[in-house]
Amino acid sequence: MTMDREKPLLRVVLTDVNAEVVRAWRAAFADTPEVEIHKGSILTRHADAWVSPTNSRGRMDGGVDAVIKRHLGAGIQLRVQRAIRDQFGGSLPVGSAVCVPSGAVNPTFLISTPTMEQSAQNVSETLNVALACAAAFQAVHAQNARQPGSISSVALVGLGAATGRVPARVCANLMWTGYTLFNDYRFHDYDDLRETIRGQLDDIGSRPEEERVRVAVPATPGPRRSRG
Repeated sequence: MTMDREKPLLRVVLTDVNAEVVRAWRAAFADTPEVEIHKGSILTRHADAWVSPTNSRGRMDGGVDAVIKRHLGAGIQLRVQRAIRDQFGGSLPVGSAVCVPSGAVNPTFLISTPTMEQSAQNVSETLNVALACAAAFQAVHAQNARQPGSISSVALVGLGAATGRVPARVCANLMWTGYTLFNDYRFHDYDDLRETIRGQLDDIGSRPEEERVRVAVPATPGPRRSRG
């Protein structure tokens, strides 16, 4: 993991049809006015990349995943699952993501990040939202490393807030954690990301629901790993 000292040139848009999630975002992100917050479908947002919460197999059969699949066409699921197979052996761990061409003008890319291992799984008592959000932003870093400037804007929904049954306030606070990680760090790979988040947030269940948690800067960077 390395620390990012320069402010990332990325327009971040949070959008959801759930008014409770939107209210929770406005509270959690009150001191980050650069983040845009809207009530409405992600399908109405213009961005280089949309982030879709998925499952470890990339089956886009429910929630926002299914909405996006209907909008972009069945081929998007094939591209997501091919990327999961090629990069992760067919199963995408929570705390990782794939970024694939969407086949559309808006968005250019779809970032799929699992909030759950199986479809319609209750993840309300887990760190999965923070892991998924951080992984989505890590995917932005990775794509821009491959093609500089290819993602300058990204839209996200309330990760885990619908199918995953994560309470709106918990969802918002964990997404804030993921966003601050994007501002502060650039992880060597997804293993590094998961290790850092789980190492510092494992006791999150014992903290007040309204508490926002910012991952601390480590004394020394972690070892560089070869796997993504």
